[in-house]
Amino acid sequence: MERRQLEYFVAIVENGGFTHAARALQVAQPSLSRAISKLEDELGVALFHRVGRNAVLSSAGELMVERARQVLRDLDALRAAAQTVGEGAVGRVDVAATSSSALEPVISIIAELRARHPGVTVSTSSALSATEVVALVLRGRCEAGVCASAERPAGQGLIAHHLRDEQFLLVLPPGARVGPGDGTVTPEDLRGMHFVVPHAATAVRARFDRLAAEVGELTIAAEVGDRSVVLPMVLRGVGAALMPDGWDYLARRSGAAVYRFAPPIRIPQWLIHRTGPITAAARAFIDTTLGHARQPAGR
Repeated sequence: MERRQLEYFVAIVENGGFTHAARALQVAQPSLSRAISKLEDELGVALFHRVGRNAVLSSAGELMVERARQVLRDLDALRAAAQTVGEGAVGRVDVAATSSSALEPVISIIAELRARHPGVTVSTSSALSATEVVALVLRGRCEAGVCASAERPAGQGLIAHHLRDEQFLLVLPPGARVGPGDGTVTPEDLRGMHFVVPHAATAVRARFDRLAAEVGELTIAAEVGDRSVVLPMVLRGVGAALMPDGWDYLARRSGAAVYRFAPPIRIPQWLIHRTGPITAAARAFIDTTLGHARQPAGR
């Protein structure tokens, strides 16, 4: 069994078939097919069912894919460990993050990481929810994840570090005013408002649904799957929005009216990764993230 065979196998899974995998890997499809056939012969099992031009994972393939990803991670960890002698951390770390966590703290962490470890590249994968972040890490697609969740993320072999408590904001169209005039609002101030909300399964939607049940008279003006369009919709006057404080800077710079809740409405933010060997790049990201979380607020 060779590393190249495992890389080809994982690429077929992640790209949805032999043709797309060959294109992504920039190899000839016959070479890819021969490598997989040889791997199947060595293992004594079929990894894919060929259905026309499509390739569907067999039961053996489903059992193997997560292990194959982990083997590739372990090999990268060994190589990176050797390269770090006298050079500092190098390599790539794949990080899953929800949209607000990608803004803060991930952007700040990448800036700090680049200053300390210029040989490390961070590749981020967008996730809709904390559940999706956990799944990406557990499946080995990403080595680390950052997300907000009311409950500590859990899973077999998963480690979760509490980073901070993220605050929810009320974001209104430019010039809109509400509350006592000190930049804060209470849930009761939201009564009668129209909102732009993300689809279900997100922490923001869960909080909105709770407020709607508690306060009443909150209307959904638009429901979106892509959370990056929430702020533009607010700016165009479609409605108000609940947004995590990672969006604070962009919202204010865009001209939106931003209010904090009194008392604050918070949700814990977490860094997660798996137990066992990790690459030097992932260790550098994790250490930088935990160090960032220990810094005084506002630094």
